[in-house]
Amino acid sequence: MSFQQGLSGLNASSKNLDVIGHNIANANTTGFKSSRAEFAEMVASNLGTSGSKNAGIGVEVAAISQQFTQANFAITGNSLDVAINGNGFFKLQQTDGTPAYTRAGNFKLDKDGALITNNADSVMGYPIDPDTGLRTSTDPIPLVFPTAQPIPAKQTTKITASLNLDARTTDAAGNPSATPPVAATPRGTYGTSLNVYDSQGVAKPVSLYFQKTATANTWDVYDTLDDPNAVPPVVASPIGSLAFDNNGAPVAGSALSLTVNPTPPNPNNLPAFPVTIDLSKITQYGTKFAVSDLTQDGYTAGELTGINIEANGMIQTRYSNGVTRAEGQVALANFRNTQGLAPIGGNNWIETFESGQAVLGTPTDGNFGELRSGALEDSNVDLTAELVNMMTAQRAYQANAQTIKTQDQVMSTLVNLR
Repeated sequence: MSFQQGLSGLNASSKNLDVIGHNIANANTTGFKSSRAEFAEMVASNLGTSGSKNAGIGVEVAAISQQFTQANFAITGNSLDVAINGNGFFKLQQTDGTPAYTRAGNFKLDKDGALITNNADSVMGYPIDPDTGLRTSTDPIPLVFPTAQPIPAKQTTKITASLNLDARTTDAAGNPSATPPVAATPRGTYGTSLNVYDSQGVAKPVSLYFQKTATANTWDVYDTLDDPNAVPPVVASPIGSLAFDNNGAPVAGSALSLTVNPTPPNPNNLPAFPVTIDLSKITQYGTKFAVSDLTQDGYTAGELTGINIEANGMIQTRYSNGVTRAEGQVALANFRNTQGLAPIGGNNWIETFESGQAVLGTPTDGNFGELRSGALEDSNVDLTAELVNMMTAQRAYQANAQTIKTQDQVMSTLVNLR
């Protein structure tokens, strides 16, 4: 008599219950992926025989397979909560420097501005040049944001103006001898202004005035007005001129240069700095003067006020100086065989020989999924199915125990034979 079949069935059913219990315990764990126990029969066969007449020696757990199916999203509204819709894993750097991977996107900022998980693992991403928005490296690094100190000021280098100059305007001199007389157009009629910034982030107002000349389709550009009350009186000189074709488009003078002196008082003796004025978007049509856009590329220092993660993983940061810029892009990883990943706890997996090496990329590229900010991926455990599986495993355990009991009764009968 053998108890092997019953014992193997008890062991297999017990492991199955362990797997089911682990799934149920993690029904509310963010990014958790359920597992299932997969069984295989055990048969002892003799070499050299054409077939086996053995009844078999029981069952074994052939594998515990992870199920990497997509789970539902829970909307949280927290901008640092991120879910992956589709393929991919967030790449992490553990505290010991080794890589790990997760689907749980409940991230935090630590005191130094690093983007981390609940295990203090660093979230990896690609560095981005804030000025160009382009990736500066193909190797992911820990994402860190300037929370400990403000971003430095940036000196203005360029002003871009988009406006319309009224083609019906008379020139600066007018024509008093005409019938009826044509009045001159004062220089201050068409003007606008904005603040530019020096190298230390101190604002300096800059004005632009446009005055039509006696030459057809030509305007002079000034940065100041005449001051007849000054001693001696100040007569402004144009910083350049702007010419238009017969269709109202600029043909000359669309880029001017202006030298800006820091706002007095200037206790640190900052030098004057050049600013390029882009006037290529100015038009001359027969409608009223209107400024549609006036921008410059400088700013003062600013504190971090918010972070937003876009669908393609680009991380946009907002600062108290009104600047919004890209600071990084979240890296994703994928594997040839995701079921070969080894779980290590804390919602993390590590790569193994069976999983293959990680293939890195960014969200929405290739077969990588997109990110959903302000949401978390739930556990993919089907609680109803797990409870049914638990009842089935319980019955299997009882049935295997019953075979052992029956074997024991048969053995007792044999022992008691006289």
